[in-house]
Amino acid sequence: MRLSAEGVATRLEGPLLFLRRTLDVGLHDAVEVQGRDGAPRRGRIAAIDDEHVTIEVLESTAGLALRDTVVRFLGEPPMCSLAPTMLGRVFNGVGQVIDGGPPIAPRQRQRIDGLPINPVARAGPRDFIETGVTAIDLLNSLVRGQKLPIFSGGGLPHDRLAVEIARHARLRPREGDARGAPGDDFAIVFAGIGLPHDSAEFFRSSLEASGALERTALFLNLASDSSTQRLLTPRFALTAAEYLAFVCGKHVLAILTDMTNYAEALREVSSSKGEIPSRKGFPGYLYSDLATLFERAGTLRGVQGTLTQLSILTMPADDISHPIPDLTGYITEGQIVLSRDIDRRAIYPPVDVLPSLSRLMKDGTGGRYTHPDHPALASQLYAAYARAVQARVLASVVGEEGLAATDRQYLAFGDAFESRLLHQDAPRTLDESMTVGWRLLGGLPKSELARLSDAQIAQHLENAA
Repeated sequence: MRLSAEGVATRLEGPLLFLRRTLDVGLHDAVEVQGRDGAPRRGRIAAIDDEHVTIEVLESTAGLALRDTVVRFLGEPPMCSLAPTMLGRVFNGVGQVIDGGPPIAPRQRQRIDGLPINPVARAGPRDFIETGVTAIDLLNSLVRGQKLPIFSGGGLPHDRLAVEIARHARLRPREGDARGAPGDDFAIVFAGIGLPHDSAEFFRSSLEASGALERTALFLNLASDSSTQRLLTPRFALTAAEYLAFVCGKHVLAILTDMTNYAEALREVSSSKGEIPSRKGFPGYLYSDLATLFERAGTLRGVQGTLTQLSILTMPADDISHPIPDLTGYITEGQIVLSRDIDRRAIYPPVDVLPSLSRLMKDGTGGRYTHPDHPALASQLYAAYARAVQARVLASVVGEEGLAATDRQYLAFGDAFESRLLHQDAPRTLDESMTVGWRLLGGLPKSELARLSDAQIAQHLENAA
């Protein structure tokens, strides 16, 4: 259905076009907006009341004149064209190919808002995804079907971390198997939201150079694009991820960066629509809006594929209580926190282990895809590092010479933990990370290793230095 409304535009504010309502149309339906220049612009209906229709124009509104504007209502919500051949391709924020290749020949079209899933059809997240990052794999493991955000700050190397995870993430073999799961079973959907041009080129060139682009569908929304387009980028990306996971049967890792840019665009559009602001000017529905994105991760009963989300956001002023990270933490299953203090000490990746948490780690470790001693090792390393941080605080008061011998051992352990375990110049397998962890624990008295069994101490630390 295509219905046209001509000459009823009443106001244009930034990316929002306001019309007098003359037709019965649906909320979030797609539209085409055409001005005097004849160029069609994509859009969707953002709000409806008895007298007016508000349209989010997804492209530049330069050149639009109210008197000459024609709006065509398409009678359906924005749709995403989907096919397995999306892997290896680069798209803009609204799913259009921008890599110079031919358009995607769609096998299926789906609405970008996702289809509601019966909660009874969901299965619990399970099994392990190896990212190559020790601080995640060993201490805050990522589980298939989980939604785990990374809380970063301006200037911290989260872009580099996102690319390295996209390059090296994989499915591990079952414990005892010689070979891993087939590479065809694993795919990446990478969405860059509100990126500067140099960051977008960094993502594209890094994935191309490493060969990881072959298993990746890359969506790039630029900072110069419309803020309304920024609201649709994660929805197009997650629609592609759902198709690859639940239709094609792949295990998909969706990496979304930066969700702060998404939330800022939501605030801008909400303000333009005249909505009453809530905390720090964000709309009162920020929580539910973020939930419509994060809750699209998961596993379904009877379906082979899974959809896992790793969302990156920069905390304004490094404030973890800011509405964006605060609300994100309520929706997701943990968080990985990057530290500016650790970054200043030239430790990469600068993960602050103590406030980081993966609530589903217990469901993905110690079973088929990791070593049975993995959970105990992670728990002991965490406890020992927490004790080392306490010893640092005490040393700052009484001096290192005033500490007991055990506390001095913990001080040495904390330095080694950061320089040898957290810091890495190359990706590590989980087995390599565990080897480093056992060696570090070998520097502590056996009496301090209360979270390990006698058998684990005898097996792994008998010959430790």
